[in-house]
Amino acid sequence: MKVSVLMPAYNKEKTVFESIKKMKGVLNDLNLDHEIIVVNDGSMDHTLDEMRRAKEINNDIRLVHYDINEGKGNALKYGFKFSDGNLIYFQDADTDLNPDKLKVFLRYMEENNSDIVIGSKRHPKSNLIYPFKRKLLSKGYQMLVKIFFDLNVTDTQVGSKLFKREVLEEVFPRVLVKRWAFDLELLVNAHNLGYKITEAPVDLNFAHFDSVIDRRVLGCIKNMFIDTCAIFYRDKILNYYDRVN
Repeated sequence: MKVSVLMPAYNKEKTVFESIKKMKGVLNDLNLDHEIIVVNDGSMDHTLDEMRRAKEINNDIRLVHYDINEGKGNALKYGFKFSDGNLIYFQDADTDLNPDKLKVFLRYMEENNSDIVIGSKRHPKSNLIYPFKRKLLSKGYQMLVKIFFDLNVTDTQVGSKLFKREVLEEVFPRVLVKRWAFDLELLVNAHNLGYKITEAPVDLNFAHFDSVIDRRVLGCIKNMFIDTCAIFYRDKILNYYDRVN
């Protein structure tokens, strides 16, 4: 078994070095064959410099870079092209999510014979430091997802996810969203194709969270809604995803 960690980074100069360090430590402790692929998604700060600083310490880390910001979804699809693990783990390049939960994700995948394990803020064993405003927005969005897609998960948006490689090989060609609702489109397609999705607990600390979503909340809600409606239209009206080989 080899685990490929895909870590998208956009303007994460304050956290990406520490995130890589923590992720590397977890993988070493688990004694797993692994690789870490960090994708600089057109950052405009010193994210790339911090990625290079991390590589100086851990030469086996792979750095991928392009100049124009395309969104987290695009970064993950692009980074996947450089991976060769039979398990693929998504981990955000900040310090809000504890990467140590990877061992739990691996256990849940094995015990439940799952194809996908996703982190969920609503799992009863999750530990959260999470602002009320974000809880309210997240709950509202997941209610919309349930109505639109009957997707039997409680949280699509957490940045920690574990996939068997064959899932992404089949699903990624169907995914068009690059930014806001990328996670949703990915999971909707996986669900439609019959892959088993299991939710796992996360340790999430938003005590010092500085998100674009928090700073431009109305615009981000609008963009999420538009992307979600577009996925609904492709899925339920056009049956677009069924026609993608």
